[in-house]
Amino acid sequence: MKYIDVETWKRRKHFELYRSMDFPHLNLTANVDVTDFYKKIKAQRLSFFKAFLFGAVKTANEITEFRYRIRGDKVVEHERVHPSFTVMTSDDLFSFCTVAFEEEFSVFLQEVSRKMERAEQEVNLEDEEGVDNLLYITCIPWVSFTNILHPIHLSPADSVPRIAWGKFFEENGKIKLPVSVQAHHALVDGVHMGKFYLELQKWLNHTENYTI
Repeated sequence: MKYIDVETWKRRKHFELYRSMDFPHLNLTANVDVTDFYKKIKAQRLSFFKAFLFGAVKTANEITEFRYRIRGDKVVEHERVHPSFTVMTSDDLFSFCTVAFEEEFSVFLQEVSRKMERAEQEVNLEDEEGVDNLLYITCIPWVSFTNILHPIHLSPADSVPRIAWGKFFEENGKIKLPVSVQAHHALVDGVHMGKFYLELQKWLNHTENYTI
């Protein structure tokens, strides 16, 4: 982790503009093509959620702006960020589950499975105080949504990006998946979200990225 010199930062004006707004978050939802991904994951009998989770987190880590966080009047850049995602428990309730991101696909899947088994046993909605090297992630597999908005804290500023995906669907012979990204506009612009979708699609297009 390192601190950004805001005074000399190239996006200082953007940072100051958007951090002063009442609702400074930017939200974008778009469909990605998961045709090859779906076929490969199913052929390997792997979990769609866990495998896509890996791709989303890996992609976010490759974009610097997704690793920026606001701390008071300062900005930090994390070397790596990790997923904190929702897991369904009983009675249609969910629990938070945080996993350290691993670059090795199979290792990450194993760790996610282990942590999810524990999270499914009881509801836990506690966040570790002061920890912001995270990505908040959720899946809404019942709906092919076109938009989703997440609750945030305005004071102190909540600058952890949110990533969500919904129910995949068929369109013109392709399997599509709605994916939403929400982030603090003082740190992340539309161009950075655009890069996220482009890089995620590149990852999805190459089945060797998720072959065990």
